[in-house]
Amino acid sequence: MVDHIILTVSDIKTSLAFYEAALAPLNINFFMPFKGENGHPDLWGFGDGQSAIFWLKQGNPYPEAIHWGFKANSNSQVDAFYAAAMVAGAKDNISPRARLEYYPGYYAADVFDPDGYSFEVVHKS
Repeated sequence: MVDHIILTVSDIKTSLAFYEAALAPLNINFFMPFKGENGHPDLWGFGDGQSAIFWLKQGNPYPEAIHWGFKANSNSQVDAFYAAAMVAGAKDNISPRARLEYYPGYYAADVFDPDGYSFEVVHKS
């Protein structure tokens, strides 16, 4: 099981605004800035307000190296994520729909963030 992920982004302000908007429908919010020291980078953490599971750091992105998925509680939550992400500036990769090629009950949307990272939100029923 994954505890957290750190994503390197080219412009922290742009990415913070994007992820705050795109992840809000999933109740994943920015709440934990971490001031790095002793060689550790500054980080910006998103999560449920208790623990951060998704972190951003400023640097040189490498979008070909990673793809991840966030869990949704319903198909409508996938749809809400997709709509919010598109308004926030995402580029469409795969619009919300059933993905029967994976298995019955798999419903997801996949977008590209401002740095070109592909990430998915999925509801598995």
